[in-house]
Amino acid sequence: MASTRQFGLDVGIYGAQANPATILQLALQAEQAGFDSIWLADHVAFPVTYKSEYPYSAQGEFPTRFADPLMEPIATMGVLVGATKRVRIGTAALIMPYRNPVLLARMLVTLDQFSGGRIILGAGVGWLEEEFEVLDTFDFKRRGRVTDEYLEIFKALCAGGEVGFSGETYAFEPVFSNPGSLQRPHPPIMIGGLSDAALRRVVRHGNGWLAVTAGPGKLAERIATLERLSGEAGRRFEDITLLFKIFLGIGEPKRSRFDAREPGTGTVAEITDDLKRLFDLGVTRVIVRYRGADADQLRVQIDRFVNDIVPMV
Repeated sequence: MASTRQFGLDVGIYGAQANPATILQLALQAEQAGFDSIWLADHVAFPVTYKSEYPYSAQGEFPTRFADPLMEPIATMGVLVGATKRVRIGTAALIMPYRNPVLLARMLVTLDQFSGGRIILGAGVGWLEEEFEVLDTFDFKRRGRVTDEYLEIFKALCAGGEVGFSGETYAFEPVFSNPGSLQRPHPPIMIGGLSDAALRRVVRHGNGWLAVTAGPGKLAERIATLERLSGEAGRRFEDITLLFKIFLGIGEPKRSRFDAREPGTGTVAEITDDLKRLFDLGVTRVIVRYRGADADQLRVQIDRFVNDIVPMV
């Protein structure tokens, strides 16, 4: 039988319910219910019009309206650090090219210190080209290389002391980075994405892999690929944490790009079987989010997940 310690809760910082009261309530509910962690997605400013395709839906459409409320994740993380005492706080996933790497690293170090070492960096390369343009970041087409170098900078500044960097996309003369992160040598890094490039990034830079919205067949193939890449790089696959994020919809079956029914949606029995398959595949922890627009239904869905599904897994 599973426990809530094997699960994390995405508190939904974009969408119809992305307001301070609801986000705080979900964070405290997760801590009280014994969830291992709470998670925040990353967007800063949605464009009014866009052509980019969301990679995790059947039609390439984003699952919520861009006009809905949106809270910035690093600022929100600071609030949740002060509001909670035990639960870990992670990003799923933070788009590394969106922010100056030195400023981002120092903010995360500060949050790790204030939280008593509870911060997790889930890192990704992003998909919404128009948001890159709004933020005037580095070339969208080079976002993979930018992410690699920004992760190197993050690790170096977390280590503390005198730190400088010289790369293809960013460089700076030595600065003092004191203190370093409380977690040593740095907070855990979970790399998001399903592509081969993302899996290679896990092997090079990550403590774990963060996947989202892939059916059992696709997920099994990706895990096998990650194991192969780890072996080729001389890294122990057993040391890599596997996280999977699902969008919860009890009684609300949805279609995904990869399967007829999106994992985490449907009947209690179907969702229970989804979770059992995930853990059988070697997934370490499952992150859940309900993204509906009804506040009462949000509470009902999380309560039903804790009381009706988790004990059956």
